[in-house]
Amino acid sequence: MKLRWLLSVVLAFAGVVPGAGVAVAAEVAVPPPVMGWASWNTFAAKIDYSVIKAQADALVSAGLKDAGYSYVNIDEGWWQGTRDSAGNITVDPAEWPGGMSAIADYLHELGLKAGIYTDAGRDGCGYYYPTGRPAAPGSGSEGHYLQDMLQFQRWGFDFVKVDWCGGDAEGLDPASTYRAISDANRAATAQTGRALALSICDWGKKNPWNWGPGTAPMWRTGTDIIYYGQSATLPQALTSFDQAQHPVSQHTGYVNDPDMLTVGMPGLSAAQGRTEFGMWAVSGAPLLAGNNLATMSAETANILKNREVIAVDQDSRGLQGVKVAEDAAGLQVYGKVLSGTGKRAVLLLNRTSSAATMTARWADLGLTPAAARVRNLWAAADKGSYSTGYRVSVPAGDSVLLTVEGTDAAAAHGTTVTAAATGLAVATFTYSATTAQAATLAVNGQQPTALAFPATGGAAKSVSAVVSLGKGTNTLKLTGAPPPVTDVAVLPLPGTAGVQVVGTQSGRCLDVNDNSIANGVQAQLWDCAAGPNQTWAPVRGQLVVNGTKCLDAYNNGTANGTAVVIWDCNGQRNQQWTLNANGTVTNALSGLCLDASGAATANGTKIILWACGGGANQQWTRR
Repeated sequence: MKLRWLLSVVLAFAGVVPGAGVAVAAEVAVPPPVMGWASWNTFAAKIDYSVIKAQADALVSAGLKDAGYSYVNIDEGWWQGTRDSAGNITVDPAEWPGGMSAIADYLHELGLKAGIYTDAGRDGCGYYYPTGRPAAPGSGSEGHYLQDMLQFQRWGFDFVKVDWCGGDAEGLDPASTYRAISDANRAATAQTGRALALSICDWGKKNPWNWGPGTAPMWRTGTDIIYYGQSATLPQALTSFDQAQHPVSQHTGYVNDPDMLTVGMPGLSAAQGRTEFGMWAVSGAPLLAGNNLATMSAETANILKNREVIAVDQDSRGLQGVKVAEDAAGLQVYGKVLSGTGKRAVLLLNRTSSAATMTARWADLGLTPAAARVRNLWAAADKGSYSTGYRVSVPAGDSVLLTVEGTDAAAAHGTTVTAAATGLAVATFTYSATTAQAATLAVNGQQPTALAFPATGGAAKSVSAVVSLGKGTNTLKLTGAPPPVTDVAVLPLPGTAGVQVVGTQSGRCLDVNDNSIANGVQAQLWDCAAGPNQTWAPVRGQLVVNGTKCLDAYNNGTANGTAVVIWDCNGQRNQQWTLNANGTVTNALSGLCLDASGAATANGTKIILWACGGGANQQWTRR
């Protein structure tokens, strides 16, 4: 379903004339996603100084360092939970001669950065899931957050991944726990002067895309991409990719993390490795190789070293790509707005079992129909200039990764924006600041996000964020301590257009609580704010939210009271809906109507199926 966008503006800044084509200032280069290697996928807990040294040496000799890979991250298994009488971590000197500072020093001598690992709970993953070592009680940092962050920094580490096995077992709250860890990390930096990049690894518990920005540079969005000893598979990489699609949270140096790469690991072909790498690149995900670098093939090394694909991932604008089309089930087109003007990365992803011709349309990407230059990155070949779009055959279970250079569609300017349809847009904030500052961005009262404003040296520059807008008037509001913002340019991404489904009786919207993507979360009513969790794309009889989740009659239920939930889209009849002219929405399997339970109208009212009776609680409008 394609909906054309028309944007207009209510003036928010003196001297800014809507529709006048006000130039957007050059972007500030925001911190890019981390690149490097991590030990877990290949070695699990069976690591020591010699293992890490060998992988670091291979990273350099294979040319990965020259391609931008800088972190060598020591995952679980380095520590068995021992501490001295003062509570400081101690390690086995036979495995780590010279202690942990010695391996950090070695990595720094190679021009690399050093990463380490702990758990948010008392006992780490090595206690609950021993893999290659005996169960190790006490190998978490709970009760020692500041002490351990200080120790890691004084050892010389640059990065810390904080896992969630102990936190999960103890029933800790992820958001408040990781904020406490983040605060401890900052307090340690104030003492040592050394920065330690924090990686949140709570497997997507309590939806870290809501609270991760401002807490840490990166947060895991799902479970492990593979468990130790498993073969790598493209379906699992696709699952990790899907779980990481939260574009309104990724900006200004804050990144969704779908987990370590499996490129070059047993079970994944070279073509599948290219597809995985392309998905991570268009997502702007951390690029942390997980294969054995010392034994990898030249083909694997060349995939990981592809400079043009890496450049897409590391683009200085710092945005995540978004799904802009799915003309047939499984034929998905993702577009990423790159730095500069009129530049996009495009991933055409064929998730089906048959080759297919796929189309990237310029209009879906927020470009004009004018001729645009196309380059195939894996083929390293310019494909020419094309008007309106580009068609290409994509093999089954494969992908094509492009860059497109065209002309941006017209942007609106201001903080009050009227949109003709619900969907995503890129908001670019022009400002000047002599020091780094931060603010909170909220759109229409949606879940706010922390937006960073790096120092510009006093010059006017810009940062960008993907925002979710609703049909009608939208308000973009910065609070906290933002620098003076002189312009906000809003560029629509029409391929993301959907609808809000509004209850006639309540005036509230069909909503997925807390921006969740978990299968089985029951739909509810909530104040309309046009967030991604309220944007439903009517596609082939389905109502799709967050790209891959469908409105679903739970467990193929056909009885009154069946819960209406979200679930992975599968095309089954319990996910088919008819939007009727009389305002009802009926389920194809049961024939029952979408119903606000008990005719209630309050926020949080659950959505169920019920025999169609014409009540106002079964009436819905789209906008």
